Amino acid sequence: MRMEGRKMVAAGEELEKAQKVDLSGLSLDALPNLSVNLTSITKLDLSNNNLGSIPESLTARLLNLVVFDVHSNQLKVLPNSLGCLSKLKVLNVSGNLIESLPKTIEDCRALEELIANFNKLSKLPDTIGFELTNLRKLAVNSNKLAFLPNSTSHLTSLRVLDARLNCLRSLPDDLENLTRLEVLNVSQNFQYLQSLPFSIGLLVSLVELDISYNKITILPHSMGCLTKLRKFHAEGNPLVCPPMEVVEQSVEAVREYLGAMMMKGSAVGSNSMRRTKWIGKLVRCGTFSGGMIRSNVGIGDEKDGFLLSDYRSIDGISSPRYVGMFSPRRLFSPFRASPRR
Repeated sequence: MRMEGRKMVAAGEELEKAQKVDLSGLSLDALPNLSVNLTSITKLDLSNNNLGSIPESLTARLLNLVVFDVHSNQLKVLPNSLGCLSKLKVLNVSGNLIESLPKTIEDCRALEELIANFNKLSKLPDTIGFELTNLRKLAVNSNKLAFLPNSTSHLTSLRVLDARLNCLRSLPDDLENLTRLEVLNVSQNFQYLQSLPFSIGLLVSLVELDISYNKITILPHSMGCLTKLRKFHAEGNPLVCPPMEVVEQSVEAVREYLGAMMMKGSAVGSNSMRRTKWIGKLVRCGTFSGGMIRSNVGIGDEKDGFLLSDYRSIDGISSPRYVGMFSPRRLFSPFRASPRR
């Protein structure tokens, strides 16, 4: 209690400065009255409390807020007035009970990181990709998402997309606009995710791809054009093309195998017209040229690389009550999805 009292005093002193306010880990059930000019606060940390709601009147007045961290609380909804935060760059709502995001989040057009892991999300706003064009990181792992909205393909600034541990049945068909995407993780969707779109070969900046523990049998031949890919995880899939022994060799072996399949014109599971359409797009992107796959491109190019932001990422669940509870190996065994013989 004495420690919490000192922290409350320190928080009060911070409120006087009114730029960065830390009220985390105080076991708060409700927010205290803040009799200061809320418009001067740039970072507000309310994480690791027991908050069941955030007052609409509070967020409506945080007009200069840049970082808002409310992870590890008991929130079921977010206030609609979230849309008033026109300068917000980082929003962390992980480890709550949220079933849907308010549509007004689309008005936070400066948003660069949206972290909503470990909630109960069953869908994202349909038009989120049309509005949040500055978004660089979208982390929605450990939810109940069956689909990502088609507008996701319009998140042209996106560098990291983490949608593992959901119920994804497919990815949007048109990923070609995600030319800056470097990390894609759709692992552990288990029996739900059975294929990848051919357009994945147009992710020209992709460095890391994790599709492990799904039901994918065939990789799109276009993946042979992912010249920047350095890390590829596909274990736990019943792959037949390429066979698992090829995948286990190296990323280069996978790329060469799929590139050769594309050269042979063997488009498994797609008709020739559709294949011609995608090869045309690959040629325009410069990753495929009729007779050969383009040579590897260096990762270190500043214009293509992931540019670290000035603020520190606040990803993850730090509340003790979440530690160890959501281990994929504990919750989901790849063998549980298979019927016993």
